[in-house]
Amino acid sequence: MARDKAAQQRDVILDALNEGVFTVDMDWRITAFNRAAERITGVSRGEAMGKACCDVFHASICENACALRRTFDTEQPVVNATAHIVNNQGHRVPIRISTAILRDGAGRMIGGVESFQDLSQVEQLQKALERRYTFEDIVGQGSAMMQLFKVLPRIADSGSTVLIEGASGTGKELVARAIHNLSPRREKRFVAVNCAALPDALLESELFGHKAGAFTDARRDRVGRFERADGGTILLDEIGDISPAMQMRLLRVLQERQVEPLGAARAIPVDIRVLAATNKDLANLVREGRFREDLYYRIRVVHMVLPPLKERREDIPLLIDHFINKFNRLQNKDIAGVAPEVAARLMAHGFPGNVRELENIIEQAFVLCRGGLIEPHHLPPEFQDAGGAAGRGFGVRNLQAMERRFISDALAAHSGNRKMAAAELGIDVATLYRKIKAHGIVVPDRDGRGRRR
Repeated sequence: MARDKAAQQRDVILDALNEGVFTVDMDWRITAFNRAAERITGVSRGEAMGKACCDVFHASICENACALRRTFDTEQPVVNATAHIVNNQGHRVPIRISTAILRDGAGRMIGGVESFQDLSQVEQLQKALERRYTFEDIVGQGSAMMQLFKVLPRIADSGSTVLIEGASGTGKELVARAIHNLSPRREKRFVAVNCAALPDALLESELFGHKAGAFTDARRDRVGRFERADGGTILLDEIGDISPAMQMRLLRVLQERQVEPLGAARAIPVDIRVLAATNKDLANLVREGRFREDLYYRIRVVHMVLPPLKERREDIPLLIDHFINKFNRLQNKDIAGVAPEVAARLMAHGFPGNVRELENIIEQAFVLCRGGLIEPHHLPPEFQDAGGAAGRGFGVRNLQAMERRFISDALAAHSGNRKMAAAELGIDVATLYRKIKAHGIVVPDRDGRGRRR
């Protein structure tokens, strides 16, 4: 009788929790199952009791990465592992899991307990956020990227030649592909050529093609990249690295819209849109006499400059989520995100390699992280340096200081207008008010509507 009363009291306590909770004995049979667990799984307590937990949950980790089994084997709790279960309607439900050992009064192991949280709403919000701040695989929420998102469709529709400048790793080819995919030429080919990767002789053959017998090893005709891109778009990547002779040949192609393969008797007309990209300052190269001025103005009809990642730090958390989702899909994993210390260290990093460097860091962490959150020890060696910013305690305080700076800058840029500042920061106005108060930020005298009394 006393045992029944204790079980009832236990059920009352467990039912008061918002997270699903169940317990198992040493034979993996469910011995407790709370109301939240019923709601998330769609399985009633009566149906679940006495069954093997894997028969109730049908979770993605039951087969080879069971969190409870790991806890039984190591006698250590598992915190914030992620998985998916299939509820009794056949729907896939994302969950976050924590586990622990159950012991009797003598300290003997008698079973385990697992709590799990339904992440469906979180996942939906994250997807909505990604849709809002993602454009053709380009991710950003800062003013520079939102302005880029605004003008890209108009640039794509124009058909004009575009010069895209930006440091290595800023996403120049992504922008070029977006222009092609949004343009009337989207059904035709997008052809990218790295002009810096080949010497002149090979680059000439690669771009314009050649006829059999044009030179010693030319045993058959070769179609050049310009001809292959006919009707579509060609990207001349790293155009700032080509020689003066090649600059002259490119200028003729852009002027006449026809190419002449090596050894050919006549030129071939091509209908192409030309995009050019470079990590160099072409205007400066023109001033130094290292790049033809006439070619420069021919390719610089529309000019785009992509900011380095260090100038758009507000995009780092969004990019982290984007790459985590990407590698979860590619590697069939369920990494939930990054630990706060990891976020702090990444926010502090200078990112000389820009977005590509951040992507590589996340990909390496995926190799080392089995599940749950990416922790500091999953990061590359340069983030483990005890003498670096992370080792000196770059953490919540510095992250908060950075947030304070972003908010102050946004308010200053919009003369104190909270609504416009919140829109730029990608947060709700009420959230902005709370953060202003929490950080003790002094709002500019003007609020965008006039001087406050």
